[in-house]
Amino acid sequence: MNFLAHLLLAGDDEALRLGAMLGDFVRGRAALAAFAPEVRQGILLHRHIDAHTDRLPEIAALRGWFPTPFRRYAGIVIDLAIDHELARRWSDHHARPLAEFDAGVRRMLARHERVVPDRLRRFMEYADRRGLFAAYREDAEILHSLRGIGHRLSRPNPLHRAEEIWSDLQPLLAANFSAIFRQAQSDAAAWLNSRSTITGS
Repeated sequence: MNFLAHLLLAGDDEALRLGAMLGDFVRGRAALAAFAPEVRQGILLHRHIDAHTDRLPEIAALRGWFPTPFRRYAGIVIDLAIDHELARRWSDHHARPLAEFDAGVRRMLARHERVVPDRLRRFMEYADRRGLFAAYREDAEILHSLRGIGHRLSRPNPLHRAEEIWSDLQPLLAANFSAIFRQAQSDAAAWLNSRSTITGS
């Protein structure tokens, strides 16, 4: 899952949403101590979603489809492809327009600027320039993002050539998206319910 999916799966709770955005930038258990308990829950939810989604049979099948040399980077491509499908189908999943939701995310990050890591701040500056997350609807924007990720990786990789496989991958992901996202929603809800039961909230 990528940013947009994590934000939606976190629901309407601001602390959980903030944690959803921080999830890729906070490593290990010790680093969690810097955040309020409610934000820590959001970070842990992010990790839970990633771990469980990776084990879904639909995701495993998609990974197996990738040709060499793309297979090593299948997870990166699939994460962005999921956000692409979610952006395309946004009105099926949220009552607020995507542009309005997007603006709300930026206001949230501004309110919590003191805990936003530099890497996330730089990503959001990039997102503002590119019109993300709404631009994720466009195939060209996903391919641009993959090229950018490829440039930032330390080892040689084929992400700058993702258009070679995109036209075949996109229909496969589209056909499996509903099943993947329903399971992610169910897993996220069950995890949040179990944590509420434990804490008594």
